[in-house]
Amino acid sequence: MKKRPGPPKRELYALLQVSPEATDEDIRKAYRHWAQVYHPDKYQDFHMQQIATENFQRICQAYEILSDEYKRQIYDIYGMEGINSGLELGPKLNKVEELKAELERLRKRKEEEKMLAHFRPSGTILAHLSLPQFLHGDGIMRGMAMSSDVQSQLSKRTAIGIGGNLEVNENSGGGAATTVLRHQLSPVSSIEFIASAGLRALIGVQTTRNLSLHSTATIAIAKSLRDGSINLSNTWTRKLSETANGNIQLLLGPESSIAVGWQKKDEKMSASGELQIGTSSFSASAHYTHRFSSKSHGRIAGRFGSSNLEVEVGGGRKLSNFSTVRMLYTIGIQGILWKFELHRGGQKLIIPILLSRHLNLVFATGAFVIPTSLYFLLKKFVVKPYNLRREKHKTLENKEKTSAQVREARAMAEKAQQLLQIVANRKRSRHLETNELVITKAVYGSSKALKKADESRDENKESASDIIDVTIPLNFLINDSGQLKLHEGVKKFEVEVDDYAALLIPQESHRV
Repeated sequence: MKKRPGPPKRELYALLQVSPEATDEDIRKAYRHWAQVYHPDKYQDFHMQQIATENFQRICQAYEILSDEYKRQIYDIYGMEGINSGLELGPKLNKVEELKAELERLRKRKEEEKMLAHFRPSGTILAHLSLPQFLHGDGIMRGMAMSSDVQSQLSKRTAIGIGGNLEVNENSGGGAATTVLRHQLSPVSSIEFIASAGLRALIGVQTTRNLSLHSTATIAIAKSLRDGSINLSNTWTRKLSETANGNIQLLLGPESSIAVGWQKKDEKMSASGELQIGTSSFSASAHYTHRFSSKSHGRIAGRFGSSNLEVEVGGGRKLSNFSTVRMLYTIGIQGILWKFELHRGGQKLIIPILLSRHLNLVFATGAFVIPTSLYFLLKKFVVKPYNLRREKHKTLENKEKTSAQVREARAMAEKAQQLLQIVANRKRSRHLETNELVITKAVYGSSKALKKADESRDENKESASDIIDVTIPLNFLINDSGQLKLHEGVKKFEVEVDDYAALLIPQESHRV
């Protein structure tokens, strides 16, 4: 019998020796049969009782899952991982597609909640460096800014956020501390109370409400504690498609403005654009990010307005599930810059480096070509070899882990065979007398191991190889009619079948 990878989530069906398409009645019959075979009370020997108890518990667990309509559907899609993850269904779902979509949504939500639980704190460190300033002997640091925010869930409907920021720019600086109390009024509305102390001391309140399945409105009012001015803002957000949103914001106050924005995000790309017009200024910005793979992406962005004009290009790479590095090249009226970013969970380190305040074509070209070339050289000769070594190491670790699992499963199978041996031998003797089907030799393993064993004909190597003798369990499974049927699983007639092909023997075509 050849062993090769097949569809997952069938182990429980194999335990009960039924097909994945088996009816509830088939599963009940199989459970009753195997429960009788493995019931501990049938064995007097203490060692055999222990083996029987282990197998009986496995049979009971398989029946508990496969006899429950929803657990069985979860198992068919996600296997034991879905069962053990605690996924729960809400309203009854009749279609497999609906069930799968609901499970996927629940799983993503649980993953997001898990990530938020680990990374509730968030913060940013921004360090402005200047090469021209350093060359003039004034030091390399232009300025620095830090912000931090911590959120805590006080109850199911109430959360509090405490944050602060500090900023230093040459000889001036400032800071502020902010507290936000958010309360969920209903499933469609919430309210926030905001208080800030420092350079921009203010108090305010903001409320948000879902107007429909696709529209949300937010209104906020804030009063400055420094000059007493009042700002009123209204924001309307609408879902334009499954992957796109649009928003309009109206701000009334000392510096009134109106802004229109658009965002789109899917698995391969994200893009956004915004146009803002104020009483004394205007600005527009857009960005496009494309994912080349699950680990790398490229980005292009542009900003222009009454006081700004620049273009930004670059890319980033994902180092782990929570870490990303990014390098960006910016050229505009403020000069030529490099920007390095490290994102780790909710933390960000951003380092813009001003290379030149003048737009020199040769310098601008060199500032773009040199780091780009260095990136590709490092990727080819350092990063790629390192990743290959790491993947190789992971593969070896997985192989060792899999080998341990295989050894454990093999040990359990050998124990189960001890319980089946008496009945299997009795069946074999009876079938020999009546000239019915008898399995004289059956082995199971990888094609490579089977071929090697067949060439060497060395039976002593079986225990040390990837081969296991399954003569006893197959003889046990022969029914009273002298036939053996394995439900879409594993198999002097000789036949080779794949793991997940149905088998009915003996047949004339199997004769040697």
